Formats: sequence, C-alpha cells, structure tokens
Amino acid sequence: MTEAAFVDPTRAAFDLFKSLPRDEPIWMLNLVRYRPLAIYPADHPDANLGRTGEEAYQEYGRTSDPIFSRLGGKVVWRGTMQVMLTGPESEAWDTIFIANYPSAGAFLAMVTDADYREAVKHRQAAVLTSRLVRCQQQDASGGFA
Repeated sequence: MTEAAFVDPTRAAFDLFKSLPRDEPIWMLNLVRYRPLAIYPADHPDANLGRTGEEAYQEYGRTSDPIFSRLGGKVVWRGTMQVMLTGPESEAWDTIFIANYPSAGAFLAMVTDADYREAVKHRQAAVLTSRLVRCQQQDASGGFA
C-alpha cells in the first residue's frame, strides 16, 4: 500500500487554519519523514547537489530560522522516535518537534514572507511525508482529568 504524501497543506486545511483565532499563541506538532534523496525542481540551484532529504531539511532549517526567530517562533520540544505503540507501524518519523509561535498571525507572517517562500523549497525537496498539527495549550495541572 502506498502512503499519501503530505508535504504542504491543502487549500481547505489552510483556510480552516486562517479561520481560527490569529491573536493567541499556538503550538505546532511537527512529524517529518525524509526522502532518501531530496527532489528539487530541475531549475532550482541545488537540484544537482545530490543532497539527502535530511541534508535538504537541515538547509531548510538554516535558511528559515532567521524568519522563524524574528517572528518570535521557538522550538520548545524535540525528540527522537523510538517505537510506535499505538498507530500504524508504517508511520515512522525522522524528526519530531513542537514549535511555539506567539500567535497564529506570526505563523501566517512567516509562511507568507518572501524569504521563507524560498527557504521552504528545501523542505518540499526534503520531505517524503509529514504531519503538522496546530494545537492550543490547555491547563495540564489536573493530569489526565
């Protein structure tokens, strides 16, 4: 069975994101699986560098971090997947992290920034599939309840 590739949001998902409050902090759960070899458009300057997906994702991080940081974004948790206890065994992730943005508006400002739109081409070349989940923080003082 072939897994669907989820690299960029659909128009419907992005419209839903934009319809939610923009003036409150958000946390974005990122689950990323890399391509073995990055696939850039033929006319991209890095198309013939032979980068792995991981290397292209590192370039995405290097080139997008100044924009992410300028807008108040922070990676607040990063981890390495060890085992899938509940869920499809095929969902193995190379990179897992949670990014915090001071507001959804900051996230929208990032993804519409001209320099970010160039940087994201590295992510698109790098990623085989991903999950990006917008979350709203809740009070955790009560444990599971």
